[in-house]
Amino acid sequence: MIIRTAVMDDLEQIAGVERACFPVSEAATKAEFQERLTYYASHFLLMFDGPKLISFVDGFVTDEPDLTDEMYANARLHCENGRWQMIFGVNTLPEYRRRGYAGQLLNAFIEQARKEGRRGLVLTCKDALVHYYAGFGFVNEGRSDKSQHGGAEWNQMRLIL
Repeated sequence: MIIRTAVMDDLEQIAGVERACFPVSEAATKAEFQERLTYYASHFLLMFDGPKLISFVDGFVTDEPDLTDEMYANARLHCENGRWQMIFGVNTLPEYRRRGYAGQLLNAFIEQARKEGRRGLVLTCKDALVHYYAGFGFVNEGRSDKSQHGGAEWNQMRLIL
């Protein structure tokens, strides 16, 4: 497996993995990923099995401490010198799940944020994944009042570095 940051040539595969992982109401579009890659490609970590993208983690950096719905849609809010690394998606193709790949990417993403001097990382997740992210040190701050992305209820979780 190879882990690297994204480039614009990865757009099609990134959009394809997203579609395989999230319902349409929650999935980012190809156009949204194109904008994200324009503004913060270095904050996408991709994992490949040969030429095939199997998993990725992405999110921008900001001084805002809480993840909001606007952040998903507006990559221009990225602030490279921000204190908080947001995580917008942890995606692994269904046939590659439960093999530790997402965990490897999360650990690499956390380490990247640490090396960059971030205050911490913030993500939102559904109830079923709270325990999973807690295993990486994220603390559940309860239901998000700033994100109802895709019409779902999300828990905000934070890892302070």
